[in-house]
Amino acid sequence: MDASIIRSIVIIGIIGILIILFFIFVPMGLWVSSLAANVKVSIFNLIGMRLRRVVPNRIVLPLIKSTKAGVGLNVNQLEAHYLAGGNVDRVVDALIAAERAGIELPFEKAAAIDLAGRDVLEAVKMSVNPKVIETPNVSAVAKDGIELLVKARVTVRANLERLVGGAGEATVLARIGEGIVTTVGSSVSHKEVLENPDGISKMVLGKGLDAGTAFEILSIDIADIDVGRNIGAQLQTLQAEADKNIAQAKAEERRAMAVAKEQEMRAYVVEAEAEVPKAMAYALREGKIGVMDYYELQNINADTKMRQTISTTNNGKLPLGGGKDGAKQS
Repeated sequence: MDASIIRSIVIIGIIGILIILFFIFVPMGLWVSSLAANVKVSIFNLIGMRLRRVVPNRIVLPLIKSTKAGVGLNVNQLEAHYLAGGNVDRVVDALIAAERAGIELPFEKAAAIDLAGRDVLEAVKMSVNPKVIETPNVSAVAKDGIELLVKARVTVRANLERLVGGAGEATVLARIGEGIVTTVGSSVSHKEVLENPDGISKMVLGKGLDAGTAFEILSIDIADIDVGRNIGAQLQTLQAEADKNIAQAKAEERRAMAVAKEQEMRAYVVEAEAEVPKAMAYALREGKIGVMDYYELQNINADTKMRQTISTTNNGKLPLGGGKDGAKQS
């Protein structure tokens, strides 16, 4: 085979491989779709997206959608948002929804909301169709000590200007719960709250609870009020129980002190009794008393102990037999 023919075959093969690689690397289908939609996306833009590791579908299709909706965007804006980690398709949908609803929302603001981690499309929908948030049962106690369980429905609308850096739904619920507790707590009687539940709504709305949040509170409606426990009576009962325990503790302290004092006095008595034999020995030794005096004293002590024993065992009655008194009684 002629060398020129072989060279031609090789060149044709290389060109074919390059063409195949070109069609694989460059999404020609997207380019044709953009041309059909009158969207200016060049082949070099698609090649640059590949080189920058940008998925062309994520840029071209939202760009076609925004162009057809009349939202003026370009490739560089969408590609920059994609490279920043944003959701291009959601931002474009939010811009289209805002355009249809007559809400002013520039691309930079929508991109910032999306990069902040908030759902920008949901925020636009909430701006058009306000959301109703139902609070859990809020426990509040009036001045008469009666607990009220209040449940409220809050109608809020997203504030697009405060979505970046504004507090979320949990903060709104916490502030409303605080307002309910304050309003009920300032009421003299729980009956006043039951008679005029709209007073809670008016007072809570007047405090501007949506300041610094990503929402605008449109209305607060009291859905349900239930009467709970008598907190005042329970607190009084607990206080009385605590006072009783304190009194008992003080009484036990006084009793313990009295027992200790009694033990101390008995110790003094035992100590004094221990000195008696010493004093008797000293008196005998010094001749202060005689031996007969000592024996007479011992007889008196023995007679005293016998009488105490008899009175204890017979309930104060002497036995019928034995002794002079017994003989007289018989």
